Amino acid sequence: MRVALDSQPAEPGRENEDFAAAAPGAAVLLDGAGVADAETGCTHGVAWFSSTLGGLLLSAITAYPARPLAVCLADSIRAVRSLHEGRCDLVHRASPTSTVIAVRARAGVLEHLVLGDSSLLLGDKDRGPTVVTDQRLNEVGKRLRGPVDALPTGSPEHAAALAEYRDALTGFRNRPGGFWIAGPEPRAAEHALNGAAPLDSLTSVTLLSDGATRLVDRFELATWQEALAVLGTSGPAELIRRVRDAEADDSEGRRWPRGKTHDDATALHWTLP
Repeated sequence: MRVALDSQPAEPGRENEDFAAAAPGAAVLLDGAGVADAETGCTHGVAWFSSTLGGLLLSAITAYPARPLAVCLADSIRAVRSLHEGRCDLVHRASPTSTVIAVRARAGVLEHLVLGDSSLLLGDKDRGPTVVTDQRLNEVGKRLRGPVDALPTGSPEHAAALAEYRDALTGFRNRPGGFWIAGPEPRAAEHALNGAAPLDSLTSVTLLSDGATRLVDRFELATWQEALAVLGTSGPAELIRRVRDAEADDSEGRRWPRGKTHDDATALHWTLP
């Protein structure tokens, strides 16, 4: 199994709330989320939540290869909850949450699960790249974020509008008509996107947090095919470097409105034989 991985925090010295890891025939990526600069109700924090859930999930999908990925995710969420529900407020509006991608090679197919706005990029021998992204969070966000995108990123006015936006967004979390994400409730796993592809049709499997996909889906400075070429020739670190260069050229979000100038960025690229 040949895997290349790079993960960088939004700013040097800041805690990275992304988590990615691989085991023989399997990989996971999680992008932790809370409410910036707000209490979470959790004494452990967002990075602890994403890394703990990610580690348990990777263990579950490899230890129980016949168990569906969604069941493994629900069990892992339940296990994380048991670790801190006695000490933390798990109904707090900013309780830690996380996107989830899980992939597993089994019986000649690649099984996948996607929950939240991280992206799975499949390199197909005949059709080129196929992207699997859960768009429900983005669809809700588009309805709410107009005031945020109209203001310079990093300004006091932008920060205030962003706080209001994130507060409104929590009202749509893990409910019908909103979006689903891993948090304290195992039932969120039932709403993940699931699929499978024949292993012999694939050249690569890439797991990306939304901080790493910005070059394509927000900045539109590359196509998915071009991003896949960068990953294959220069690796994840080069892809993230190009994201950082674009962010630095538009630090106030004038060209590309966004909540944060920089975001945690993670790419795990698995090359298949």
